[in-house]
Amino acid sequence: MAAVVDMPHRERGKQREGGDSYRPSRPARSRSRSRSPPRAPVPVRTEEEKQAAAKAEYEKLLNMRSGGTYIPPARLRALQAQITDKSSKEYQRMAWEALKKSINGLINKVNTANIKHIVPELFGENLVRGRGLFCRSIMKAQAASLPFTPIYAAMAAIVNTKLPQVGELLVKRLIMQFRKGFKRNDKAVCLSSTTFLAHLINQQVQHEMLAGQILLLLLHKPTDDSVEIAVGFCKEVGQYLEEMQPAISMAVFDQFRNILHESDIDKRTQYMIEVLFQIRKDKFKDHPAIKEELDLVEEEDQITHKVELDGEIDVQDGLNIFKYDPEWEEHEEAYKRLKAEILGEASDDEEGDEDEDEDESSEDEENEETKAMEIKDQSNADLVNLRRTIYLTIMSSADPEEAVHKLMKINLPVGQEPELPSMIVECCSQEKTYTKFFGLIGERFAKINRLWCDLFEQAFVKYYETIHRYENNKLRNIAMLFGHMFASDALGWHCLSVIHLNEEETTSSSRIFIKILFQHISEEIGLAKLRARMTDETLRPSLEGLFPRENPRNIRFSINYFTSIGMGVLTEEMREHLMNMPKPALPAPAAQDRSDTDSVSSYSSYTHSSYSSRSRSRSRSPLSIFFTTTRQRRRLGQPASAKGSTAPEPTRRSRRSKEQLVCRQRRAPQEAPTGQPIAVSRLFVPVPVSVAVEISIASAGCAWPKGLLYAVTQPQPASAQGEGWLAGSSEGWEVA
Repeated sequence: MAAVVDMPHRERGKQREGGDSYRPSRPARSRSRSRSPPRAPVPVRTEEEKQAAAKAEYEKLLNMRSGGTYIPPARLRALQAQITDKSSKEYQRMAWEALKKSINGLINKVNTANIKHIVPELFGENLVRGRGLFCRSIMKAQAASLPFTPIYAAMAAIVNTKLPQVGELLVKRLIMQFRKGFKRNDKAVCLSSTTFLAHLINQQVQHEMLAGQILLLLLHKPTDDSVEIAVGFCKEVGQYLEEMQPAISMAVFDQFRNILHESDIDKRTQYMIEVLFQIRKDKFKDHPAIKEELDLVEEEDQITHKVELDGEIDVQDGLNIFKYDPEWEEHEEAYKRLKAEILGEASDDEEGDEDEDEDESSEDEENEETKAMEIKDQSNADLVNLRRTIYLTIMSSADPEEAVHKLMKINLPVGQEPELPSMIVECCSQEKTYTKFFGLIGERFAKINRLWCDLFEQAFVKYYETIHRYENNKLRNIAMLFGHMFASDALGWHCLSVIHLNEEETTSSSRIFIKILFQHISEEIGLAKLRARMTDETLRPSLEGLFPRENPRNIRFSINYFTSIGMGVLTEEMREHLMNMPKPALPAPAAQDRSDTDSVSSYSSYTHSSYSSRSRSRSRSPLSIFFTTTRQRRRLGQPASAKGSTAPEPTRRSRRSKEQLVCRQRRAPQEAPTGQPIAVSRLFVPVPVSVAVEISIASAGCAWPKGLLYAVTQPQPASAQGEGWLAGSSEGWEVA
């Protein structure tokens, strides 16, 4: 700039002097310089002076533009590093600002996934000193994002368990905020406040009486806005009110109903009330009180406050601003001890050594999990405890309704549902005599839900297949229990398809079980109704095992079984079917020697003359018996050489019981080809065989059980021991 300015002056000087004239320049004047005095050394500031300067600069920055201006982080850290006096006001102010930023940052980044990690960090800050900051920050964040209200409420509930003064302050400020918004007709403030209070009530931070007070206030003089706020509040807190205060819930919904029918409100508001009633009808399934992932506080750990809506409330606004604390260090030490108690004394050490011990801790956790799994698999303690709970619940109930009500409240693990029917049957089997108490419990469970009906049907199949393991008393109780359930239609009759009533597939225990089962059903519903059920066409495929139609041998077995237990009326169709079955052709009997013919004729004449009053004529009886050895005739009391002589005296009657007079199965020969009769039974009677043959099977004189069928077959060649076989057709004869 100096060169540019001097150039015109030089040109003007040349013009004045003229171009041709020469004037020597003046000699440069030498400027004499005086020596400057030496500079004074810069004084070195003491530590106190540095602290004072830093404090002054920090105070100046904070007071600029009503609360301070932006300070670059590097400059702020430099100032903070210079201020180290903890008793000074500036240091405490810096700590206060850092506390405010930390609390606000943690609240802003909390969500469902990281809430378990954010809460320990939050307890790391001094929430006793900053409880006002915490309440202000969380209320501001909740009002800005209402869908995150359940998360903020869960965080507040966790803090309330350890620092109840923080939870109480939050509730008071929310109530005061609602009261101010209600007076100012500020709908947005009322919505945010009531939503937050609803979730704090669900988390049991505040007592549910406050919900009733708010709802009654909003619905006392209903307007469109007040009803809308009440509907939103009731959606959030309705399920909890239904469980804890059903009387309040009923009064509130009655008021909603009156408003819907009588008040002059907008259509939109009416639709909102109708939607609320539908939500209540669905039991608030889409609006649960607490979501599963946010249920983080044990009920016994929670501290519930009882702040009233119209009571005197001190919101402690002074906690929002900085105040100098003369005892700052003592209070910080006290909170450190409290933090160690909340988070654990070894938390700092664990954080310091976390990287070093990570591998070892993971291995220890895996070993502990493996040991726990081994213990669970070997002792089965959970199942034992479940069965004990079910047993004690049943035995402590006074009546079946109480037992069912208590059993329905038991939380059955997934896959353990069959244990409930099994325990009911086992408890019944342990009784000395059957009581209808257990049958009524099973009936009610089977009629409550299709799931329980299917489980009881599976239990019937299981117990029938393993009934041989139970002694007679337990067997009787189990049979009578299922008999009651069949009689009351609690179980489907198709379950009887598991029973195959024949000689090969039944045991003595299973036959006793079937007998007691049908007898109890008959006692419950009557024999006529039981017969109608057994002849129902829809059930016929399921009853083919009980009432067979194919194999004549199984048919006779079933007829004999039901007749012997006093239910022969159930076999009428089987008898008719058996009579109408095609009869196999009988082959011509082989020619016998003369001695056998003479023997038969002599004993026939004896039988006809001695027992004419008790037997039918020989011409009507198709039976005959053949003896081919002398040993047989000696067994009957007739000499071998005295053919045609007088018949011997009948042997005296043996002392066999009545049951031993029936035909018993004995080493039956191999079955003949299809269509030919086979020998299947041997006759045991106390009189000579020839006499017994002449007595018609239709006669009751020889104590034959009535109604049974006896198979008689074509005579077989006599064995070496001289045994004789009955002869006749294969379908058998019935005793009258």
